[in-house]
Amino acid sequence: MGKVMLEVENLKTKYITRFGEDVYAVDGVSLKIEEGKSLGIAGESGCGKSTLALSLMGYYFSPLHYQSGIIKIDGKNISGMKPDEVRKSILGNEIAYIPQAAMNALNPTQKIISFIEDVIQAHEPRTSKIDIYDLARKRFEILGLDESVLQKHAVELSGGMKQRVVIAISTILSPKVLIADEPSSALDVTSQKMVIKMLRDMMEKGFIKSMIFITHELPLLYNVTDDIMVMYAGQIVEKGTAEQIVFDPIHPYSKGLMGSIIVPEAGLRDAKLTAIPGTPPNLKKPPKGCRFADRCKYAQPACMLHGIAETETDDHRMFRCYLSREQLKEGYEHERK
Repeated sequence: MGKVMLEVENLKTKYITRFGEDVYAVDGVSLKIEEGKSLGIAGESGCGKSTLALSLMGYYFSPLHYQSGIIKIDGKNISGMKPDEVRKSILGNEIAYIPQAAMNALNPTQKIISFIEDVIQAHEPRTSKIDIYDLARKRFEILGLDESVLQKHAVELSGGMKQRVVIAISTILSPKVLIADEPSSALDVTSQKMVIKMLRDMMEKGFIKSMIFITHELPLLYNVTDDIMVMYAGQIVEKGTAEQIVFDPIHPYSKGLMGSIIVPEAGLRDAKLTAIPGTPPNLKKPPKGCRFADRCKYAQPACMLHGIAETETDDHRMFRCYLSREQLKEGYEHERK
């Protein structure tokens, strides 16, 4: 077992609406990532993926609030730390974040080098601008970006270049954990492959110690991550290796995600394209039982009544379902016939 870079135990975070209502977008999530490993998180829009990403950094702004649970980065417990302390000592060098719509994250009035100066000097204020420029130049060269980009504004760059610049800025301090929140969703296929290859290369070269890759496209994670967690309505419904989740999903929701996406690679999904009926539940008043039950074709009356605990399998997988693995497989086989 390798060194653990990120460990999370029973994390609960919530949004508080202007009417004082609690919305638990992350409800009892646990995970662990070792050095050199990558974890994928998949699920529909609104399932809590991006809220989980923000929560893992320990940096909360209203209406998002920490409720309970433990977050450890390289053994350091950051749960409940003050925002100023998190910003000064954690963000950037311990854990870094590539946000959704990263191409729009750059202030158009600033040169690219100024963003890098801000990041480095926030943690290492004595670093000279000459040293910062030299570090940025070397890092850009590794990422396939010309040195001249440092003196440009965001509006002068293509979408793919802006995405690579944001990745360069986010990883300039070589974080122990990098969270990439759908970093390739707004890019064309060629740029997507370039970004994914770049992230994997950065891990291999040690610029990133571990990575969380978030997307709603479950098959994409097969080419990016070692392990996958499937998230639904604030909870994790299945965990396993990328190969297990993509080729042999257990949970009906994981199965539905795989069946609802067009995948060009042969063997990554059944030929028949299917849809998941219904919509996710309202997390102001989540269901008493399984949160997926009212959309699940295999649901039993008991699924609606009781909270569903996690089930561990012999091959070190986890899924959250009232039915057994054998019952679910029997249902899948019957439907295929």
